[in-house]
Amino acid sequence: MHEELIAQAQAWLTEDPDPDTRTELARLLDAEDHTELAARFSGTLQFGTAGLRGELGAGPMRMNRSVVIRAAAGLAAYLKKQGHDNGLVVIGYDARHKSRDFARDTAAVMTGAGLRAAVLPRPLPTPVLAFAIRHLGAVAGVEVTASHNPPRDNGYKVYLGDGSQIVPPADADIAAEIAAVPSLTTVRRPTEGWDTLDDSVLDAYLARTDAVLSENSPRTARTVYTAMHGVGKDVLLAAFARAGFPEPVLVAEQAEPDPEFPTVAFPNPEEPGAMDLAFATARAAGTTPDLIIANDPDADRCAVAVQDGTDWRMLRGDEVGALLAAHLVRRGARGTFAESIVSSSLLGRIAEKAGLPHVETLTGFKWIARAEGLRFGYEEALGYCVDPEGVRDKDGITAALLITELASGLKEEGRTLLDLLDDLAVEHGLHATDQLSVRVEDLSLIAAAMRRLREQPPTELAGLQITRTDDLTKGTAELPPTDGLRYTLDGARVIVRPSGTEPKLKCYLEVVIPVGSHQDLPEARAKATALLESIKRDLSAAAGI
Repeated sequence: MHEELIAQAQAWLTEDPDPDTRTELARLLDAEDHTELAARFSGTLQFGTAGLRGELGAGPMRMNRSVVIRAAAGLAAYLKKQGHDNGLVVIGYDARHKSRDFARDTAAVMTGAGLRAAVLPRPLPTPVLAFAIRHLGAVAGVEVTASHNPPRDNGYKVYLGDGSQIVPPADADIAAEIAAVPSLTTVRRPTEGWDTLDDSVLDAYLARTDAVLSENSPRTARTVYTAMHGVGKDVLLAAFARAGFPEPVLVAEQAEPDPEFPTVAFPNPEEPGAMDLAFATARAAGTTPDLIIANDPDADRCAVAVQDGTDWRMLRGDEVGALLAAHLVRRGARGTFAESIVSSSLLGRIAEKAGLPHVETLTGFKWIARAEGLRFGYEEALGYCVDPEGVRDKDGITAALLITELASGLKEEGRTLLDLLDDLAVEHGLHATDQLSVRVEDLSLIAAAMRRLREQPPTELAGLQITRTDDLTKGTAELPPTDGLRYTLDGARVIVRPSGTEPKLKCYLEVVIPVGSHQDLPEARAKATALLESIKRDLSAAAGI
């Protein structure tokens, strides 16, 4: 067994083009660290609808140049089989460790395969890459990013020519082409021949952001902004300046790109503690800001925090989604409002009252972006698409502009985002959401929890009868199959699913409490909080987590 493992590692070592991972692997071989070698060579990173994402390091179970070159070669072969022999592939990257190398390798492989390649001029937000695909008429796009994952990770996200991320069967077809690459020695990688783009694509993206806002709308809201050590700062500041908003106050400690993400345990605004420095900056500001805006490191997500009483609190993604929807309805927007099945049902109520189509999709913008006639799409994980004609993906820059426009308009009326949320609760019922999220080291624990829920399904949660259970692996009339369970209760809804990008089991909870008037809101909120806590407790017991 050890002999086979060592032979695999030595074969990998001879092909590895990266001196860093060669040194790392040689050290493991010298130390005869069979446990770590087994972890690196127990299989291969699987290419799926999220592309590739994993920990950096040597071996086929890690993200490294060898894995990326194979992925690029498989993508190139797939594109050529689709008839894109001379098609353009545009490549973007963030500021994580190895991102620039992975982008350059991808450009070299595409060029060697006879395709045309163009690389964005420097680390830029993912939505700029998504925009560039359609703007340049590319047949595909690649973004090298691990979004809000820990510092040790990187990833590889693939878009097709419509500017949206891949969905089945393209993912399986590309994976088959990757698996068919016999060795790296067969992959041509010239040292030149691709284009490095100038700022004209970024300028075109920024010009497009102007269209998100209403002409002559108020632009008075003051913001604190954190880039979370990512690549959002310069683009967001440029967009805000163009729009005429007050210049955001920066969270200085997190303003510049840093692949180590030194001030946060996880560079995700949703994670506990990630927004602490932003809150501290807001408290210390001379003039109290109206809201805090945060992007995740590749700036495709947007988090919003507001002053609530004497302190600050993060709005849930569902709250921001409802606020943006209400703002667009008020502005007279037409078209489909779409969301993932794990997001709040409030969007459906808002769309229905406005006489607009409403669609639920599987989780992820690869699905939301494909909704027919899309005008606005969101998912509770802080992702919002407010300009689908420009960026057919979530975009943390344009979402920040739109929520700041809304806050500005409310400010002129002497109101806040929280006041509008209260109005929506009175109009449509209080839609309170929460999440039970369990991070694991051992992925088998997630499979065991899903199996337990299927074999011993709960009949009630928090004293509420489960009136319907949908096993989403079978698909529905509206949804393709996915690994998940949906429970419908009297006045509540629960969805349980493994995360597609992180080692987590995620449970999405929603309760809906009718509200007669603004005076009833405190009691409704207390009732909702108690119900959500009780559902969490019962669900945790049922799943064995």
